[in-house]
Amino acid sequence: MNDWLSRLKSGLSKTSSRLSEGIADVLTRRKLDAEALHQLEELLVQADMGAVTAAKIIAAFGEKRLDKDITSQEVKAALAQQIAEILRPIAQPLVIDKSHKPHVILVVGVNGNGKTTTIGKLAHSLKQQGHKVMLAAADTFRAAAVEQLKVWGERTKCEVVAGAENADPASVAYQALEKARAANADVLLIDTAGRLHNKANLMEELKKIIKVLRKLDDSAPHSVIEVLDATTGQNALAQVETFKSMVQVTGLVVTKLDGTARGGIVVALAGRFGLPVHAIGVGEGIEDFRAFEPDDFAGNLLAAV
Repeated sequence: MNDWLSRLKSGLSKTSSRLSEGIADVLTRRKLDAEALHQLEELLVQADMGAVTAAKIIAAFGEKRLDKDITSQEVKAALAQQIAEILRPIAQPLVIDKSHKPHVILVVGVNGNGKTTTIGKLAHSLKQQGHKVMLAAADTFRAAAVEQLKVWGERTKCEVVAGAENADPASVAYQALEKARAANADVLLIDTAGRLHNKANLMEELKKIIKVLRKLDDSAPHSVIEVLDATTGQNALAQVETFKSMVQVTGLVVTKLDGTARGGIVVALAGRFGLPVHAIGVGEGIEDFRAFEPDDFAGNLLAAV
């Protein structure tokens, strides 16, 4: 666990450094007055927490502290506490429903957000928990996505169901569910396309996948996880809106938190949508991916720990 915390701290260092330095600058020569609160709010907005969420955090923070002396470390600790309170309700690990055999997880998101890698890491994590996992390569128009999923299949020792190049994604999903049921698998993870330049086609494709899955299991998919790239900042909010309009997103995974000064986007997502955040990624390694812990995240985001 200590290894993970050090990776989390390192991954969030770009965001925490910017916030830390900004907080120190704001508090160099004065008490916590209205102007200082305004500047602190701006810092949170710049870290991609969103204007509405940043305003709520600062209003709650300043309520009892206005016109009082306060150190920058005390500010960081208090803000971290406010942020953790926002994040706690959405920090929900992915739970596999054993009444479904398999529990079908549709993984969606824009191409380039790390969907396929996330599926590989999820497969690894679920196998460590003792689940039998199968993978389906339903992003059939990107040969690289299929090959990448096969590599993860070998690495995690999970069977991968893939169709011919340019095969119908829905037929691949159907075949994968048939095989997963026959093999008595606990979990089926389905990779999907994320070509947002043609939203209508993508929407039809996702709807068709769900329709054919329901021919075999009328309750499938049991989870729809959207993978988001933290480096896209506020664009992540628009992506969630888009995919929510196509499918019923049930939870989020946020990747690439190690490459951005926009780590606050997780806070903005919590404030805006309230969707469960199942896990976060702070690197490429298979161990750089864990269940979301709000207090650890908030503390490291503000360099308050």
